[in-house]
Amino acid sequence: MRGSEVRFPLLALLRRVNFSHPSSVCSVPVCHFPQAMGMSSTLRSLLLFIGTHGICSGFLQENCTNYNLQFERVFSVPGDVAMLNSTLVSPDVFDFTSVPYNITWYNSKTGQEINNQTGRILVQGETLWFLRVTLEDDGDYVTVLRTPSRCYMQATKLVVEEPVAKQCGRPRKVYQTLTKGVSDMLSCPLLDHINKLKSYNIESSVKWYRGCEPIEDGTGKYTYWDMTKLKIDGVDSQNNGSYTCTLTFTLGGITGSMSETIDAWVREEYSLVPQVHEPANETVKAQIGSSFSRRCLVFVPCVGTPMVDIMWLVGHNFIDSNPDDRIYISEERVWQDAPLKGVWFERLLVFSELRKEDFNVNYTCRVYSNRGFPEGYFTLIQEDPNIILPIGLVLGGVTVLFINSVIIYYLLKVDIVLWFRRAFPVLYPNKDLDGKLYDAYVAYPQPCAAGFSEEVEEFALHTLSQVLEKTCGYKLFIAGRDSLPGEAIVDSVEQNLQASRRVLLLYTASTFISKRLTSSTSSYNNNNISKSSDGKTTDDSSSMDYDSDKEVYSDTRQPYECASAMYKALLEGSLKVVLVELEEISPAQLALFPESVRQLRKKQGAVCWWKNLKKRQRSGTCMRREDEEKGGQDTKLSPSSCPSSRFWKEMRYHMPVRGKRAMFPEKTSLLNL
Repeated sequence: MRGSEVRFPLLALLRRVNFSHPSSVCSVPVCHFPQAMGMSSTLRSLLLFIGTHGICSGFLQENCTNYNLQFERVFSVPGDVAMLNSTLVSPDVFDFTSVPYNITWYNSKTGQEINNQTGRILVQGETLWFLRVTLEDDGDYVTVLRTPSRCYMQATKLVVEEPVAKQCGRPRKVYQTLTKGVSDMLSCPLLDHINKLKSYNIESSVKWYRGCEPIEDGTGKYTYWDMTKLKIDGVDSQNNGSYTCTLTFTLGGITGSMSETIDAWVREEYSLVPQVHEPANETVKAQIGSSFSRRCLVFVPCVGTPMVDIMWLVGHNFIDSNPDDRIYISEERVWQDAPLKGVWFERLLVFSELRKEDFNVNYTCRVYSNRGFPEGYFTLIQEDPNIILPIGLVLGGVTVLFINSVIIYYLLKVDIVLWFRRAFPVLYPNKDLDGKLYDAYVAYPQPCAAGFSEEVEEFALHTLSQVLEKTCGYKLFIAGRDSLPGEAIVDSVEQNLQASRRVLLLYTASTFISKRLTSSTSSYNNNNISKSSDGKTTDDSSSMDYDSDKEVYSDTRQPYECASAMYKALLEGSLKVVLVELEEISPAQLALFPESVRQLRKKQGAVCWWKNLKKRQRSGTCMRREDEEKGGQDTKLSPSSCPSSRFWKEMRYHMPVRGKRAMFPEKTSLLNL
């Protein structure tokens, strides 16, 4: 300091004041003047007036907007680096991107403008760096920001404290919590300093300490994470204590460091980031006009009671919980899941009626917690017309109708076909023009032949003739009735089979078995079949059910009829054979039938006369129509009197279709006489 400045401190002060920037002197405290001058009270009063008027009028003349002292203090210790950063360069203050400005820093103690000092102070715009902090640096520092038309000022406080003796770390500590039982992190509070250095393209490094011991990256439970975080795996109560992060860098040619100490404590109760399970960012279809609800399902991994709140939003608007509204949210439902450590939350979004404006909109479920704000959404779109239901109903109806039709046709096939023939005879061709004389050739065992039975002969000559010929109008060729005496059997059979449209093969259990017994006794001497008194065949190794005084001989007509008919039916396909089973056949008896008969019976079945007899015994007698007209007196008749029975319907079903019939040539000749 020069000599004149020693004798006249006010002059020295005025010389240091930059009067081109009057506002610079406003920060000079007036209370410093009396202490600087050892002179009389009169001179002291004069100087006080001049100093007060000249210094304090600076900022007032510029009309600076005062943002006062920043709330956040900067704490440091001697030897560390300290960074003071003004918040005046902000869009909240002025448009710094388009308006030019300059910044000046002042020490509020001395009122002096702060400039760069090698190794000590570095001014970088709105940031003031103390490269080596001393206890004398403690105090307020004023930032003055000027634009062509405005002026702004703000003070920042630097607090310099001595370290605590025999204690590592800084006197001021930041408190952070760790969650027990999981991996958690400590965050170094120097992130702003690191970002500021990055803006200068200056590299920096961070070192962590626990107490006084350094923590190496990747050792034990500790991992350095994202430069400013320390990850601790499997946190337990031993992780309580102080942790210090030290930032080291080179600025202004000086390598310096700054540190922050964290006081960490482990808590037993914890709450992790909530997990939104539903909705899962999906699209949901719904029908307009219907009611609709969607739940928000959230799981919070925690120990204890988590502090979360679940809300539904449409766009940026919250949905109310008033149930009187058309769209509202329900109360939260909370429950715990025993296998998992945590709590489930559920909250419904309810639409009492969907309208057009509700579609193509995102509905968001957001969870508010101290661990973050996870969310999930769904988009409601209008459902396509439901064509599956009507198609399913139609197909189901068609299927049921088809199944019922098949069942009905299977049960009533014979009745349906007979009715159709009777109702629409013109749809069928005239069988009289095919050159055949007979509708059916009736084959059965002849008298005195093996397998002959009077019941079979009675059925062939009388019952068949009465129903099929007299009642139904068919023309039959019955061997033994219509064959000419002395005619060769082979010629008669062949000629009449050719003239017939069907073959009715009448048989009982003994029809084929007896023939085989007489022709090959050596092969079947242990399988003799006899006829019991009730008409059923039984095994008898010593006797046959034939009169001992009647001569039994081998008949050539029946075997030839059977063989020829089977050949034409099975091989040529030119003739249809109808098997008429007059008594029940057991499997053992059927095994002795000729192979061709068994094959035909398996292929098309047989018309069973014995079933008709059983039904007739259960249902009672059949009455003639004329008896009904005479008073309804019952007359016991043979089954031939009931042509509407199931047996005769099946016989008519297998007989040729009676179309529009022509008269026989004999009748035509008689009419012409």
